[in-house]
Amino acid sequence: MGDNLKENYFIVVRSILMLAFCFYGLMDKANDTGVSVRVLLLVSFIIALFAIRELARREWELFILFGEAVLVGVLVALEGPSFVLLVYFIAFEFLARFGVSFRWYLLAYVLVFLRGDAEILTHFIIITMMIVCYTQHQFVFLSMKKQIMEDTISGQQLKRDIENKEYKVQADLAQALHDKLGHSINGSIYQLEASKVLIGKDPEKAGEILQKVIDNLRTGMDEIRAILRKERPEKKKMALLQLHELMADCNDKGVEAALVTEGDLSVIPNNIWEVILDNSFEAVTNSMKYSKCKHIDVNIVVMNKMVRCSVSDDGVGCSNIVDGMGISGMRSRVRSVGGNIDFEAEAGFKVSMLLPI
Repeated sequence: MGDNLKENYFIVVRSILMLAFCFYGLMDKANDTGVSVRVLLLVSFIIALFAIRELARREWELFILFGEAVLVGVLVALEGPSFVLLVYFIAFEFLARFGVSFRWYLLAYVLVFLRGDAEILTHFIIITMMIVCYTQHQFVFLSMKKQIMEDTISGQQLKRDIENKEYKVQADLAQALHDKLGHSINGSIYQLEASKVLIGKDPEKAGEILQKVIDNLRTGMDEIRAILRKERPEKKKMALLQLHELMADCNDKGVEAALVTEGDLSVIPNNIWEVILDNSFEAVTNSMKYSKCKHIDVNIVVMNKMVRCSVSDDGVGCSNIVDGMGISGMRSRVRSVGGNIDFEAEAGFKVSMLLPI
């Protein structure tokens, strides 16, 4: 099952239910009095409105759903009880649209018992099946999805806080050592001033002072090199901090963005981090500018010999990918390190990179 089907499985389930109820009504009508053109037109309009509602913006959904309800009401009023299952479907669609509590779904049984005909058991089973489908999606799947998103955001926030604290500790330590070495260098300057005064009066003493200064400065330079090598923030940490800041900037602008990492990031070389960072910034910037998306995901997964990085959005996508300056630049950076890059634009836009480590 593809990711797109996993995400939209409930649309598939509801589509199957609606089409099954339409087909049942048409077959029942055909066995009774035959299917008229009027019935076929009404059923076609109901199916069309359902399809349009799934593609429409959220503010139009309720309006279109009311249109479906009117057509179903007309169909049942004119053609009899053959299409009563569509009444159940529309009722459940309203309940799901408003996100009501579980007990409201149980009220659907009232529709079954009000009919009180020979098909009451069949309709009871159908209602039960629909309750399971709708409530499982609303109270299980959506709740789990929300919890997973909250856990991911919390985990990434915790990761960001830890990295920020580590960076601050290193920066403070580097500053403290720098200040200490600064005092040592200042002392050497004072000694040089003293040797300048003594060089004519007591050359031997001046020479001793100069040698001490040379030794002191040489030691100081060695310490400075060691400190800079040890305390310079790692490329990994700097890259992650910048990616977290990029995600935060997207969230501030109203687009949900999340960075998810898996595996040992420490094995990624600095030159690969540069490619990941530059291409991620390019891809996210393009998504924010052109895709009209609501969500952006950046995923970095470290495998055995490779690292996979993907940047995806849920925007409008495009029918034809043109290699402009941005995409050409991403391709060039990936090729320079011996990696591969792919672009997908069918459902949103996705950049996938596979880079050697």
